[in-house]
Amino acid sequence: MKQGLLTEVVYQIGALITAVILVHAVYVTIVRPNAELIQQQQTILQQTDENFEPERSVYIIMRDFEQETCIILFLWAISIVGIKTQKTIRERSLLERTLVPVSDGTSILPEDSRNYARPVQALPEIEKSFLLPRALIAGFHRFQTTRNIQDVVTTVKDTCENEAERMETELTIVRYIAWAIPSIGFLGTVRGIGTALGQAYQAVSGDIVGVTVSLGVAFNSTFVALVVSIILMFLLHQLQLLQDRLVLDCQNYCDENLIIYLQVPERESRV
Repeated sequence: MKQGLLTEVVYQIGALITAVILVHAVYVTIVRPNAELIQQQQTILQQTDENFEPERSVYIIMRDFEQETCIILFLWAISIVGIKTQKTIRERSLLERTLVPVSDGTSILPEDSRNYARPVQALPEIEKSFLLPRALIAGFHRFQTTRNIQDVVTTVKDTCENEAERMETELTIVRYIAWAIPSIGFLGTVRGIGTALGQAYQAVSGDIVGVTVSLGVAFNSTFVALVVSIILMFLLHQLQLLQDRLVLDCQNYCDENLIIYLQVPERESRV
């Protein structure tokens, strides 16, 4: 468990560093040079033609530091969502396998628990750390110890609920990023409006280019941040849905492949 946590932390740090390097490289070499060129051309045309209406360019919309930060955070969050989605899909693949070799009409007695648990315990360490094997092993151990079916039901349910809470907690950083992205966009809005107000004297004298550019910074940063946030929240909710279904399906798997086959000898059940 500790090794898996360390690996996840290293992955998240590496993903953030990679996103920063890649996005900044694209901005320095492609986005900002093209944005500056297009902005200069539009400025010249505006000064020579009062009826000129500049077209919205993707490079101009994306060029500012707020947008760059939003894209970096978006890619970082996507990398975290992606690795957790991949892990969840791998865990779901176990639901299609027969981990408890029991046939219809067969009963599992408390003294048989260890034998039936061996195929699950023989799984590779990575798969054994998944939710379904842990729930099955916990159920077998509880049945062997307490010889009570209701205790097994409670143990399986608690294991699944604890896993659901753990997965919910691990998405905290993604939720923080989903909150931070619009906030950064609003910071760009404040910066752009503040700069525009500082250039109001130029607009009074007839030069509105500076004010237009500053207001463009304000609106573009908010636009990009909101679009990115909408996409990220959609992906986050899809991951949560996938994880919730995993927990429910694991609990149903234990009910259908373990609990219904458990049986306590009559003399013990009477006691």
